[in-house]
Amino acid sequence: MKVGKVYLVGAGPGDPGLLTVRGLELLRKAEVVVYDRLVNPALLEYASPEATRIFAGKLTGSHSLPQEEINKLLISHARRGREVIRLKGGDPFVFGRGGEEAEALAVAGIPFEIVPGISSAVAVPAYAGIPLTHRQLSSSFAVITGHEACKAEPSVDWKHLAAAVDTLVILMGLKNLPGIVANLLAHGRSPETPVAVIRWGTTELQETVTATLVDIVDKAATLRPPVVLVIGEVVSLRDKLRWFEERSLSAEPGACLYGDEFENRL
Repeated sequence: MKVGKVYLVGAGPGDPGLLTVRGLELLRKAEVVVYDRLVNPALLEYASPEATRIFAGKLTGSHSLPQEEINKLLISHARRGREVIRLKGGDPFVFGRGGEEAEALAVAGIPFEIVPGISSAVAVPAYAGIPLTHRQLSSSFAVITGHEACKAEPSVDWKHLAAAVDTLVILMGLKNLPGIVANLLAHGRSPETPVAVIRWGTTELQETVTATLVDIVDKAATLRPPVVLVIGEVVSLRDKLRWFEERSLSAEPGACLYGDEFENRL
């Protein structure tokens, strides 16, 4: 039997309009769609009615499928000659374990293709009116996983980040927000540094809280994941540049993206 192929496709950060043309083309002809928790359910409507849909979402402390099982699932369907889409929120190679899946496919001799997606690291701040770079405010930015903040021996260099990087974008960082703040303050970042916490960015559920390093933990206390944290002077531009939350969602076709199903995946 002819071996199929696996496509690791970035679904973007939530707004279905941010799926790439290549991603949409592949989704429409897929025979199997293995999708993550943060993939907008509206995108699944583009798949063929005959396509097999498999939910493989992850939540801290609760995985519907362990990563090893996901890898085996992709390999198994491809070996049956099927065209498989691994639909992943954001970009598959930005904290999405896409590299691990590609490695497993390579070892198994399964043909694969990587289809980059728009990462939440850049799209979510943009939808909140926050540019990551600005000639007067920021000439550098770094994207960090929030899981590293409270490790005894973190793999990120907080001293360097606090002193040398203008804008920090932290994914999956809400749980460890107190530790992130403590690390940055301990290594010299100004307590008055602006911070934004953006929940469900690029979607109709988008909610943004802004403060400074000294009070962001208290002000963001009621938020739940998923969030993107942005730390740096560029956050001060939000009041001037906020556009998404100001527009009339009902006036724009396609702006009302999904209902309770997306929220209920939490």
